Amino acid sequence: MSDQAKFQKMLEVLLLLDCQYGRTIAELSERFEISQRTVYRYLDTFKHVGFVIENSNGYFKIDKENTTVQEISSLLHFSEEEAFILSKAIHSIDDNDELKIKLVKKLYSLYDFDRVIHAIGKKEESENIYSLLQAIKQQKQVVLQSYKSGNSKNIRDRIVEPIDFTINYTGVWCYDVEDGLNKVFKTSRIKQVILLESSWKFKPKHKKGIVDIFRMQSFEPIAVSLELSLVAYNLIIEEYPLSEKYITKITDNLYRLECEVGNFLGVGRFILGLLGEVKIIEPKTLKDYVQERLNTYKG
Repeated sequence: MSDQAKFQKMLEVLLLLDCQYGRTIAELSERFEISQRTVYRYLDTFKHVGFVIENSNGYFKIDKENTTVQEISSLLHFSEEEAFILSKAIHSIDDNDELKIKLVKKLYSLYDFDRVIHAIGKKEESENIYSLLQAIKQQKQVVLQSYKSGNSKNIRDRIVEPIDFTINYTGVWCYDVEDGLNKVFKTSRIKQVILLESSWKFKPKHKKGIVDIFRMQSFEPIAVSLELSLVAYNLIIEEYPLSEKYITKITDNLYRLECEVGNFLGVGRFILGLLGEVKIIEPKTLKDYVQERLNTYKG
């Protein structure tokens, strides 16, 4: 490994230690594909240059209260807003540009995953999100304590096997042990996540669906095509930012949206709120759904 590569890897390890909960030696070794002996050597180097490394039951992190270099995050890390602006700027460069490829690698190699969680998630939810992340990594079952169900309208504990997060950690795909079904549980509706000792038992049955741009989930996506007026275009970009990459401009006042949706609930609500501004190209079943909703309102 070249000296430059070693230095970059040390910086990446250092950034990962700038976290709330700490990292294990085994985790760092596996993530960066280095020996545990090398990890310990890096820790000694960090201590030598002024960092105080806290060890809490095998979880290592930077002790910001006592370290002499307290501004590592602001010096070497992007805030959520900075990363978004940089990402937009970088991705505006032509895809074949070699400079773009290098910039993308640098941006995401320095962007600490756990810091994203705490930036995106609400303060009261971040602990639950972190626990779910650990359960996914360790393939453990969890209890979603006092989960508030939007479907059954009840509040009770759920034993699940968490699989993966949806966009911005607003939900988590899980296999519900009791129901034997894969579902999305909203992180905001979980009182507390309790990590269990029991490992996953139903991994072959795990399945993730899609979460569409209208934040609806499904295992059977439906292709839709819409024509949007300028008014509808502006509103969908503001309310559903992820729609941007599925929209093409036809004229200054006309746009085409082509994407997959989980069901007609989200897209239907959008269309019904902008009657006269959205034209359904396909599928016919979406036209029928909207017409049925209109007839219900009239009745």
